Amino acid sequence: MILNRISGLVLPYSTKFLIDGVIAKHHIELLRRLVFTVLGATIIQGISSFSLTQLLSKAAQRLIAELRQKVQTHISRLPVAFYDSNKTGMLVSRIMSDVEGVRNLLGTGLVDFVGGLLTSAIALVILFRISSLMTAIAFGFLLCFGLTLKKAFGTIRPILRERSKINAEVTGRLTESLGGVRVIKGYHAEEREEAVFARGVRRLLDNVMRTLTATSVMSLAASLLLGVVGAVIMYVGARQIMAGALTVGGFFSYTLFLGFLVAPMTQIVGIGTQLTEALAGLERTQELLGERPEDQDPRRTFALNDIHGTLEFERVCFSYDGNRTVLHDVSFRAEPGTVTALVGSSGSGKSTIIGLISAFYVPTEGAVLIDGIDLSTVRLDSYRTRLGVVLQESFLFDGTIRENVAFSRPDAGEREILRACRIARVDEFAENFPDKYDTVVGERGVKLSGGQRQRISIARAILAEPRILILDEATSSLDSESEAMIQQGLSYLMQGRTTFVIAHRLSTIRRADQILVVEHGEIVERGTHEQLYAMQSRYFDLYTKQQGLDKNLFLAPGEGDAPPAPGQNGNSSSSDDADVTPSDALRLMRGEIR
Repeated sequence: MILNRISGLVLPYSTKFLIDGVIAKHHIELLRRLVFTVLGATIIQGISSFSLTQLLSKAAQRLIAELRQKVQTHISRLPVAFYDSNKTGMLVSRIMSDVEGVRNLLGTGLVDFVGGLLTSAIALVILFRISSLMTAIAFGFLLCFGLTLKKAFGTIRPILRERSKINAEVTGRLTESLGGVRVIKGYHAEEREEAVFARGVRRLLDNVMRTLTATSVMSLAASLLLGVVGAVIMYVGARQIMAGALTVGGFFSYTLFLGFLVAPMTQIVGIGTQLTEALAGLERTQELLGERPEDQDPRRTFALNDIHGTLEFERVCFSYDGNRTVLHDVSFRAEPGTVTALVGSSGSGKSTIIGLISAFYVPTEGAVLIDGIDLSTVRLDSYRTRLGVVLQESFLFDGTIRENVAFSRPDAGEREILRACRIARVDEFAENFPDKYDTVVGERGVKLSGGQRQRISIARAILAEPRILILDEATSSLDSESEAMIQQGLSYLMQGRTTFVIAHRLSTIRRADQILVVEHGEIVERGTHEQLYAMQSRYFDLYTKQQGLDKNLFLAPGEGDAPPAPGQNGNSSSSDDADVTPSDALRLMRGEIR
């Protein structure tokens, strides 16, 4: 860069010798030396400019790619709580857009900015040697202009920082709208979404307009600077020539060098805005990188070699925000090879318990133990590799059926993948596609039915061979035929594993080893289906309501409301309906009697 800028000053410096030596004194032999010197300097300037562009531009692009990878890697290791409070589209924008400023910091913007300052410094020294009076006057104007720029950039920087934030919000909403296009069209909400996006775009436009106003003021100041400095130098220079203090060649040379001094100051208006925007984006990137990844928790030092699968909650309390407690004194134990079902109304705390089992969160009070070890001290990579999850909303990536099944174990062989597909009954629909297991499922599996997506999720969990299995409404999106079809796969998947099931359809958990009834963040009942049903309390209420049965039908005579009149229970007109006992009700629900 130094070589480039010095060689660029050879041409203006040679004008003094051209005018005062060659033209005024007719030193023709000096002309040849001047021409070769200028040509040599021009070649050096061209080669160095090409090298700088190649070196810095490519380095900037490499750094942008590395930064994107670094930010994405860092974000993927942040705790679930971070994702709960940040939109996906916003994070995408921050990964892809905020790091773009590196191009200006390290690319041609840096060359123009630093190179311009270097040129100004060299030119200033030469100008003082030619005429200290004119240079002192010009430098005074430049100093005032520099103070104006400093204040202007101090105003612009927060505006540009806000622009990055607004852009991320608008991108986030747009991503949501595109992802939920079926819901939008289903409720004919296109105009509402258009209005929301339009408001975001207007906010972005207002921000840009404020930036343009500030840059316009700086451009105006730069134009005035050029005009005023030019007029003053013209007046003072002419007076010095007439007084014999300055030669004509010296004045021409001074004028050219003054351009090298002033031009970078005016370029700072455009370059400085780019650099300020780049710094604002990188500051936001630094904020992301400042978030502590969950696997860097200093408490997590214990690595699990293998686990049996005994999981225990000891008086666990939990709060998401530190203010409202959502779990209160929760205690239970789940042994390997058993199924623990969580039931209760929406918002009761079932998903929070599953989040703690998955180590997405750490208890506020109490402890979650895995084989007697506090889960908050266990390294997450050694625990989650033994965890299998089948969610209510099965998430598939935009790839093939085979790729989605193998996601849990990328190193699995073809035979293992096909075996998992057979157990989960994926083969029954995959074999019918022209491309079979190489069929592309589309974004989020949009080209498949809900039941097909869920079967792929179950096959993925089967392939993982987990020690702890979480089924979060795993069959809720299936029709009765599909549910019955994959129950065998689920039964295989649960064998020998510590299984936790969240179920709203209580008929699917009657064979669970223990059922925990969760209400308002507390376990209010626990036991098997038969035990809880016989208690005729909260679980009994939930179960009978789901089955569409009258609770009074299963109460002993004299309990609750009066028994229904004969013939009011739908299937029989016999008065014996009023004498059904709780034990008969249990047998009825098991299908032993009709």
